[in-house]
Amino acid sequence: MTAVDVQGSPYLSGAMEPVFDERDDVRLKVTGTLPAGLRGTFLRNGPNPQFAPTGVYHPFDGDGMLHAVTFDDGDVRYRNRWIVSRGLTAERERGTALFGGMVQFKLPEPDVIAVAGVIKNTGNTHTIRHAGRTLAMLEACLPTQIADDLSTVGECDFGGKLSGPFTAHPKVDPFSGEMISFGYSPFPPYLRYYVVSADGDLVHNVGIDLDMPVMVHDFVVTEHWTIFFDSPAVFQTSALSRGEPLVRWEPERGTRIGVMPRFGDSDSIRWFDVDNQYVVHFFNAWEDGSTVHIAAPRTNEMPDALATADPLGAEGPLPWKWSIDLDRGVVADAQIDDVEGEFPRVNDLLATRPTRYLYNNPAETWGMSFDFNGVVKYDLDTGLSTRHRYASNEIAGEHVFAPNPDGTDEDDGWLLSMVIDRATRETDLVVLDARDVTADPIARVHMPRRVPIGFHVSWLPAGN
Repeated sequence: MTAVDVQGSPYLSGAMEPVFDERDDVRLKVTGTLPAGLRGTFLRNGPNPQFAPTGVYHPFDGDGMLHAVTFDDGDVRYRNRWIVSRGLTAERERGTALFGGMVQFKLPEPDVIAVAGVIKNTGNTHTIRHAGRTLAMLEACLPTQIADDLSTVGECDFGGKLSGPFTAHPKVDPFSGEMISFGYSPFPPYLRYYVVSADGDLVHNVGIDLDMPVMVHDFVVTEHWTIFFDSPAVFQTSALSRGEPLVRWEPERGTRIGVMPRFGDSDSIRWFDVDNQYVVHFFNAWEDGSTVHIAAPRTNEMPDALATADPLGAEGPLPWKWSIDLDRGVVADAQIDDVEGEFPRVNDLLATRPTRYLYNNPAETWGMSFDFNGVVKYDLDTGLSTRHRYASNEIAGEHVFAPNPDGTDEDDGWLLSMVIDRATRETDLVVLDARDVTADPIARVHMPRRVPIGFHVSWLPAGN
């Protein structure tokens, strides 16, 4: 494998320094006692470039690498694999990077475009399991199907029904089994909306009319409604030929929230004007009669991290709640807490339905370093919050909720995250009791190697 020159980029060194081997390790060492009900796979996605970048590196640019920790009858196993895109295959054949990136975009050579496309489909952002498929996703491209052993199957176009981008954050309704998704583009149509049936068939594909090409990283759905935040994070298509940042914040264009039926289209969407704001990721959304409730961390403008490779020091997002009264046509909103945090999660078994508990990740600084220092649990019924802090020398990634299969309450389960010691760079998979996040970890699984900080985490229960 090729070692990347890490000089000059904070995102290729320290906790984000890439690794270059693919491993299979069994019988990992555990401190503490693993819960008997913790059976399944913790699957972490993230950027791990194999070759030195051609220009200024942004973490969104790196080749995807999956890190899987599987719990099976007391044995804990670790495996990691690159997501082998057509672009990475072309680079391996030539021994060098061939694509530009988020900050300095450039078109690859025509012979590369012919075999790998204009954008390298790294699949580096998130993974999801639906209808027997495990999909790794980069929002600018088709999803990439991954086999159980983490090998790359190839791009998934749902039998030819999908031809454009597919968000990295589709939502699976655990009650209907449907997967709801969308794709945005700097070229018309700027937004397309999809529903995939419980058996994996893409059954709804419509365009949504927008006035401008905007970056929509995430969205949210309820039992009956799909909600988009149309914020003025605008694509600069002219930047494609100038090697400049692709997205610019244009507040004069305003912000609005769109609500549409699950199988709706542009004619059925209702728009509600709100103050300028940007949401990167959502906790959840649910209904109470004719009112739609939404919870998410929000900022007053697009985070610099989405457009530049030097965003540190930016203000962090604050947890927020919106209530949209569809009968009266009004939106009320309120701040939940003053602790800045991101990568929000809930118990996914209650996605699209009322959620009492929210889990968020606080940090000391904001940008693309993803160095969270713990997790905050919010109780929307009581208005109280509790917090777990890791040691001052430790940084964590996103926390995912793994439900206890024998549990009865919403918070019966565990929160799992990769935690890195800054000094030694040793990595543990930490298991917290979601019912009491203030308590010491139940267990720490000691990784056989350093695992770089990455993006999103999935919990894949055994047997599903």
